[in-house]
Amino acid sequence: MAARGHVQDPNDRRLRPIYDYLDNGNNKMAIQQADKLLKKHKDLHCAKVLKAIGLQRTGKQDEAFSLAQEVATLEPTDDNSLQALTILYREMHRPELVTKLYEAAVKKVPLSEEYHSHLFMAYARVGEYKKMQQAGMALYKIVPKNPYYFWSVMSLVMQAISAQDEKLAQTMFLPLAERMVEKMVKEDKIEAEAEVQLYFMILERLGKCVEALEVIRGPLGEKLTSELQSRENKCMMLYQRLQRWPECNALAHKLLLKNPDDWQFYPSYFDSLFHLMDQSWSPPEEGEHCSEGSVHHTVAEVVRFVEERIKGEDGKESRSLRGPYLARLELIHRLRARGCPEESLLGEPLELMVQFFAKFGDKPCCITDLKIYLHLLSPEQRVQFINRLSEAAPLGERGEEGFAFPEDTKALQRHLCMCQLSRALGLHHSLDVDGKLLLITELKAHYHHGLKFGKSALKTELQFSDMYCLMAAHVYIDLWTETGDENMIWQCLGLLEEGLSHSLSNAQFKLLLLLLYCHLGAFEPVVDLYSSLDAKHVQHDTIGFLLTRYAEPLGQFAAASQSCNFSLRFFHSNQKDTSEYIIQAYKYGAFEKIPEFIALRNRLNQSLHFAQVRTERMLLDLFLEADIVLSLEESVKAMSLSAEEDDIPWDNMRDNRDLTVFTSWNPKERELTDEHRHQSLEEESVWLRIRSLTLRLLASLAAMGHTASQQNSEKTHENGVGDKSSVHSSLLSQLNQTLQTAAQLAEKRTQYPFPGPPCTRLAQALSSGSCQCQAAALQLSVHLQDLETAGLDESSELQTQICNGFKSIVVQLQEILHKCKGDLLELKETKLKTQPSFLENLIFFVETVCIVLLMASYCAKILRPLKTSLQKKKKKKKDANTTLPVVVSGFQELTGSLQDLLMQALEHIKGQETGMTALKLASLTIEGNTQDEASFTKAAMDKVQSSYLRSLQEVGDLLKKRAETLKNLKI
Repeated sequence: MAARGHVQDPNDRRLRPIYDYLDNGNNKMAIQQADKLLKKHKDLHCAKVLKAIGLQRTGKQDEAFSLAQEVATLEPTDDNSLQALTILYREMHRPELVTKLYEAAVKKVPLSEEYHSHLFMAYARVGEYKKMQQAGMALYKIVPKNPYYFWSVMSLVMQAISAQDEKLAQTMFLPLAERMVEKMVKEDKIEAEAEVQLYFMILERLGKCVEALEVIRGPLGEKLTSELQSRENKCMMLYQRLQRWPECNALAHKLLLKNPDDWQFYPSYFDSLFHLMDQSWSPPEEGEHCSEGSVHHTVAEVVRFVEERIKGEDGKESRSLRGPYLARLELIHRLRARGCPEESLLGEPLELMVQFFAKFGDKPCCITDLKIYLHLLSPEQRVQFINRLSEAAPLGERGEEGFAFPEDTKALQRHLCMCQLSRALGLHHSLDVDGKLLLITELKAHYHHGLKFGKSALKTELQFSDMYCLMAAHVYIDLWTETGDENMIWQCLGLLEEGLSHSLSNAQFKLLLLLLYCHLGAFEPVVDLYSSLDAKHVQHDTIGFLLTRYAEPLGQFAAASQSCNFSLRFFHSNQKDTSEYIIQAYKYGAFEKIPEFIALRNRLNQSLHFAQVRTERMLLDLFLEADIVLSLEESVKAMSLSAEEDDIPWDNMRDNRDLTVFTSWNPKERELTDEHRHQSLEEESVWLRIRSLTLRLLASLAAMGHTASQQNSEKTHENGVGDKSSVHSSLLSQLNQTLQTAAQLAEKRTQYPFPGPPCTRLAQALSSGSCQCQAAALQLSVHLQDLETAGLDESSELQTQICNGFKSIVVQLQEILHKCKGDLLELKETKLKTQPSFLENLIFFVETVCIVLLMASYCAKILRPLKTSLQKKKKKKKDANTTLPVVVSGFQELTGSLQDLLMQALEHIKGQETGMTALKLASLTIEGNTQDEASFTKAAMDKVQSSYLRSLQEVGDLLKKRAETLKNLKI
């Protein structure tokens, strides 16, 4: 709240209790205290605003806004009122109103540095870069301080970055910013590092690399001290952009002499060598090779340089650095790729990798270091390589189980690294079933043995042998995918649950458990697993899909609502938070960070996951509430949902999913490829388009239903229907086209390697028939619109068509329900088998029923007045014919059939619940497990059973509510 440090003003003393109540979250008392104060002091504007803040926080937005506007129209200039209004407008997500507030304050107090500064920051919040530039210069004229001048310069740069016309940025904004900085340089007024950084940024964006290089290497460059090697890094980047390879090579060589472990310079060193070779560059006969010193322009020189660095490391008594040894492998990789015979000068890759393992095998980084160079080994050398490593990873005496175990943590890390490299070379995958089972036994034995080294570890620390457990789980998954034996997945779950009990904060165990439970159709255990991951900030975007993809399709509607809200809270706060980061960057002169913050905001706004969660959340609300809690029209209004507007940035959609979050040691041929990523994004986008169009069609149905119910106003009736009908038809046409594209995609049946991106619901939605049934139901609303226009007298053909549509929908729903029939969980010959596809089909049935009922509700709105008007006409004519119009009797048949279908579905669910509750999982004998392992496996089975029961209960509850609403659908 407002600063209240040194209180002298009596008004501050009077306001203090209100501030305290607001700070403590006691908003009602704050409102009461403000009212008391306003009775005595009617002109105390700040009290009014503080009351408005209290009202806003108690959900009375309209009242709060009108109270705030009363004060704002008076254009206050006291600091308390201005700060309080700023807080209120930010909480209302109306930052544009803060600018108007300070514009008025600056006009009244034109020489106030504070108000000018607040005005600049207010413009920054809403991204008004031109006004920021003007405000910065106005501030500099009042108080000639460098930061204010450079605020104005940075605002010009931001105009360039945000300009739609790149030509305008290059010819107007950036040159003007450059001239403004040059003026300060000539007058020797550059004071801070941030100002040099900004000058460099401008020159770089203008493509003036030579000038930028002069700045960095000149006296101004000496101010770049906040980052290590800041000048050198910038010079290296500029040399590469200018293709000045001699300087690039010499600088990298010089820096590697200082620090041979600084990996960032090895790629530059090697790149420059090959560019020099391609250009046949040779040094001048006299003088320096270049401004940075001597240049290594032959492979022999570079090989010699790398070997010298390695000799230096070999001769050290202290621990060797990894950089030079990895540089040798990197150079072999590059020389081989170019077909250079000099590769042999560096030695045999197998020997070099064995030497690397001997030196660094006891470090966890050894696996990631060597994995990227395994392709240097020929297929025949793979087994030989692992045999050589086993010699360098000695184990103790063989125990009773027939396995030799490491005697300390360093030996354990070496053995573990060897196992990981074996898997990465594909040696695990090439084993037969018995070989894999024996491997699992060995890995589990090593895991359990290694636990003794971590007995004194803190709860938050990982066990030394955790990776054995994870690798054994991966081999179980291999067996499951190859043989289809579900017993493997139960044992895998048990092993991971056991691992998690010893290593409570192991994220990899949690992620894999999460994925496997979802594969089995059990969402209940996933909620706690995900929340214990404690995902931070951008992780809600990168790994949030693991949670939101499964919640609703597995029937956990309450958890789905929570998980969607969890993700949406992050995305909605991003906009506000980013503005604050930008303001702080201006305050502290971190100008180079501002474009990064803008890029982050755009990246999140254009996120595929954001669009998916927003769409699924609204659909879920309609399925759970529309025509149960609120009418469809009220539900759509509460969401501010518009059929006409499509707010998904289809052309700029970004796939921010982290598909490498799972630790995996798969060989290259089994890894996720760019093609897989592209196909996954395409599939996700098509499914999102189907869902988005379905949502917008429901919004359109609500709009047409609202128009249909306004029978009193003939004008509204005439004008509204045409527009809304055309929007509806257009959306239907788009949906049908998208379904055709989806059908072609589903035919491909792309299989992603495990663990890859989860498949969308697309293929199952099409095979269950739910998409087609939903589209048919939404299509009927167009015919109903035509019926409303024609009336019941002259539309017998149309009525027959609509009745046929009703019958077709019932048949389709019956088929979808038929595909749900089957046991979700069953015991077969003492083995527990799951059928999660039945559960997913049941959810498709529920979703489709909800949409059909919303269509039926719309149909009732159309038919009621038509039937009433027909009866009135008959009374006038004294027509004794009591036969119901075809469409009315057809509608009654529809509601009756839907009631039967819902009863069938509820009976099926009840049968499933009874059968599942009767399953005696305790009597199961788990093959090949110790008593402890068996207890963890049974615990996993119990979690799956409990999750299925909860899903069935939630689905049953929703269908019962829908059955109740169906009873009210009478004409």
